[in-house]
Amino acid sequence: MNLTIEQVTALAPDASSAAAAKKLATPAAWQGLGQSAAALWGECQGTALYQVRVALADLTAKCSCPSRKLPCKHSLGLLLLAAGHPAAVPQRDTPDWVLEWLTKRTERAEKKAKRKAAPEAPPDAAAQARRAGRRLERVAEGLDALDRWMSDLVRNGLAGVETQGQELWEAQAARLVDAQAPAVATRVRRLAELPRATPDWPQRLLLELGRLALLTHAFRRLAALEPQLQADVRQLLGWTVAQEEVIAAGDVVADDWIVLGQWMDEDVRLRVQRNWLRGAATGRDALVVQFSAGGAPFPETLVPGTTFAADLAFWPSACPQRALVTARRGTAAPWTRPLPGHDTVAAFLTAVADAVARQPWLERFACSLRAVTPAPHDAAWYLVDGAGEALRLQGTDHWRLLALSGGAPVDLAGEWDGERLLPLGAVVDGRYEVLWGVRS
Repeated sequence: MNLTIEQVTALAPDASSAAAAKKLATPAAWQGLGQSAAALWGECQGTALYQVRVALADLTAKCSCPSRKLPCKHSLGLLLLAAGHPAAVPQRDTPDWVLEWLTKRTERAEKKAKRKAAPEAPPDAAAQARRAGRRLERVAEGLDALDRWMSDLVRNGLAGVETQGQELWEAQAARLVDAQAPAVATRVRRLAELPRATPDWPQRLLLELGRLALLTHAFRRLAALEPQLQADVRQLLGWTVAQEEVIAAGDVVADDWIVLGQWMDEDVRLRVQRNWLRGAATGRDALVVQFSAGGAPFPETLVPGTTFAADLAFWPSACPQRALVTARRGTAAPWTRPLPGHDTVAAFLTAVADAVARQPWLERFACSLRAVTPAPHDAAWYLVDGAGEALRLQGTDHWRLLALSGGAPVDLAGEWDGERLLPLGAVVDGRYEVLWGVRS
């Protein structure tokens, strides 16, 4: 296994699990350690003797401990031990308890593939058409009401919005939910965060209202739009596209995919993981969004700074970003070469402008810049390219990035929101360093 300690630590479900795992990353805490081409394993002495095994193909782990966290501290400890002290986990014959687990994994994967391949009963086309027609009517009525509401806001002036509170936005969002346009309702709720948030909040609010108005007008001209842009508008309104439909749409790309970076949004019940990937050969960017409820593992184990061979299916779009992993081949390997990306800030911003021209509601973009230097200036941080052009970074604490770079140019990957860049990882001296969510 060739992952770094930082990459393993990024797999931890929370900071306490990462801290506990580091205490177990010593040979003294283990017995029966070993590895093969398929797995790592060992037995960790806790309140009982826990059997731990990790599949190297996708880093899926199983431990006999009662913890509900996935991966648990024992699984992370074994991975940290293998990353920091590889000689402590020797090549050995695979014990029966690990072989049994690997065999069951293979059997489950085969059964799942057969279920996917099995033909399904054809849907009732007439009933589907009736439901679709009724929904279109309700959405159209809801968007007409939204247009009137936005016109009133602008006509009366945005200054009065400051004093109206959450109820103004929540009432309109509730009406959109009733109109079966839930994604638009989410956008309206987000508008409540803008008043008084920044000195230029009126301009920001007007911009978002303009994007909403563009969406409502696009819906009314849906039949005149290109098919891929039609798909964008429908998804932005709240129509979902099942994974089977995504695969059937046919935009499946085989490549060696580099995990440029990853960040996670967590609350008590749900974790949302955003992974930006780039094809080493195709240069295509992909956003893999994964969800985990109740402490369940994410469907795919994606480690920042690694590359893996896989097929990705992209959601239909005029500028495809979101994708899902449909098939993986082999095991993930560390990315040790310069990051593929843009050489200048100007080239990156030109690519962003081209993407927005094709799909004007895009909000976030993968960013990979080569040979850029982090620099603090007037309580803010910037990335500066060789031509002196700069992008502002999100946040005010990037001293670790500056220390890693030593003030010299590095390759950096992040997520651009149109105004600021969230650093996710950097390649320094041939080694990928995780920047987002590093747990010390």
